[in-house]
Amino acid sequence: MWVEGKVMQRIDWNNKLFSLRIDADIAPYTAGQFIKLSQIKDEKRVARAYSLVNGEGSDFLEVLAVEVEEGQLSPNLHQLEPGDSIQVSAKAAGFLVVDEVPAAKNLWLLATGTAVGPFVSMLQGQAIWDKFERIYLAYGARFEEDLAYRDQLDEFVQRAPKRFAWQPLITREDFEGNLRMRIPQALEQGVLQSQWDCPIVADDCQFMLCGNPDMIQETVEWLKSQGLQKNLRRKPGQITVEKYW
Repeated sequence: MWVEGKVMQRIDWNNKLFSLRIDADIAPYTAGQFIKLSQIKDEKRVARAYSLVNGEGSDFLEVLAVEVEEGQLSPNLHQLEPGDSIQVSAKAAGFLVVDEVPAAKNLWLLATGTAVGPFVSMLQGQAIWDKFERIYLAYGARFEEDLAYRDQLDEFVQRAPKRFAWQPLITREDFEGNLRMRIPQALEQGVLQSQWDCPIVADDCQFMLCGNPDMIQETVEWLKSQGLQKNLRRKPGQITVEKYW
């Protein structure tokens, strides 16, 4: 089922990466879930999933997207301006939510590209702060201009400097504060563990991974080599994942 949404605002992070704020009346949702946006093209509906970036209970929906030249929907979304219409799924979906993750001392959030969106959503709510003592976010991208919501992430640090830290991992350029390596490398070499003084111990850590399938596959394999296991409802573990394509 689809409802009509109206674009309220757009944010251009660079010439391809953008956010849309949308006014649409959908069912209540949980931080970390996704909606679908769609348009009718050549008399057929073209729909794609986008995670919600806004917190629970917001009076708007917000998605983070990147224009893919050969994409069937993203080039059209990239052209939308305030006042334009877009079809939105009436219900959000997805299981990358805090309630699905067992409690632990430390929570590691690992994201690449636009997959940082659901984590920004979670961090705006209270549930994630109530469940974990410390939260670490590793945010991978190719270039510095590909980092979205940096100001908001810095605000989380300012609010809870002893409980939250985030680290950009940009692979194609250097800048102050960056780790020029991929997330799997940073874990395998112990860089993040050392920086945050947080050894990876199954009894103390939970991991939520979202984004590039290669990052997820490599990281999950390495985490399993350290004694961690996939988190399943029938058998709770330490690794919860959502691939972005």
